[in-house]
Amino acid sequence: MKKALITGITGQDGSYLAEILLEKGYEIHGIIRRSSSFNTGRIDHLYNNPEIINKKMFLHYGDLVDTSNLNRLLEKIEPDEIYNLAAQSHVKVSFEVPDYTGQVDALGTLRFLDAIREVGLKKVRFYQASTSELYGKVQETPQSETTPFYPRSPYGVAKLYGYWIIVNYREAYDIFACNGILFNHESPRRGETFVTRKISRAASRIICGLQGNLSLGNLNAKRDWGYAPEYCQGMVDILNYEKAEDFVLATGETNTVRDFVKYTFESFGVALRFEGENETEKGVVASVDSAKRDELIALYPNAVVKPFANLKVGQTVVTVNPTYYRPTEVDLLLGNPKKAEEKLGWKARTKFEDLVKIMALADYEKVCRKGF
Repeated sequence: MKKALITGITGQDGSYLAEILLEKGYEIHGIIRRSSSFNTGRIDHLYNNPEIINKKMFLHYGDLVDTSNLNRLLEKIEPDEIYNLAAQSHVKVSFEVPDYTGQVDALGTLRFLDAIREVGLKKVRFYQASTSELYGKVQETPQSETTPFYPRSPYGVAKLYGYWIIVNYREAYDIFACNGILFNHESPRRGETFVTRKISRAASRIICGLQGNLSLGNLNAKRDWGYAPEYCQGMVDILNYEKAEDFVLATGETNTVRDFVKYTFESFGVALRFEGENETEKGVVASVDSAKRDELIALYPNAVVKPFANLKVGQTVVTVNPTYYRPTEVDLLLGNPKKAEEKLGWKARTKFEDLVKIMALADYEKVCRKGF
């Protein structure tokens, strides 16, 4: 039985990755940070399963800023594979906490690699969660493994250090260490402060009369969005490849934040009309598909809210707030996954419109069942 150690196991990717590895017969060890409130929501279905917890999955307190803790855990667990997914991963927040972002995202990776050397885990395989934010002010489109980096945030810069320290330790000490340069990947488990989940949740609440409108930043920003579970499978594929190499995982398609908003509301049969420019731009309800509306209402006859009861044609449901602008913006990200397709056989399967619909309907169900 292989042992896998996952940092960030309580996050979106960590939870999906744990499911995938458990299905493959792995023994899972996850590092979680101590908190005064419960923070295991995404893995509660595993944590509360007596056939899994402390038999197939084990949780350990730890933090990437604590070197001695990492050493002790590696000595105790002796994992075959390590997936380093833990990070301060919110780009906008990284401008507010740049020092902490660097400590976790950059030096945290270094601490882990050095712990591997100190403990003497010669056969361990290490996966580093890298990011398309490395490309920042893009130097070519689409972006591939050979595209020059130009990060535009403390998060991107910290991840750039993480990327290169992986390459350096791989070449200097022959550690099987890989970077997965993953473009944006989303799911219903995405954190509510990230723009995609903010959109799907707010749209659901607007439909159900719990929120007036959705306030966003740059609607013109373009991203390459894929479905998170597929990308987590890609992580496993990268780490089980015959050689330690770095791979881009992406869909090869780009859409704007405005597109994400548009398709989210269309999932509810609501067509939007966008008016104005920049800070004055707004999204207005142009029409409501009555058949789709009735279908959605019928889905949850005992809903604790009243879907569509207050939604009106002409209602402004999207506004722009410059507060959400980044000091330095990343305008376009578009990945080239050709290497992963050819060497790993990995390919993004879920289309953009389907991803948006999955997220929209998942949040709609939560709002209808719970009322928030």
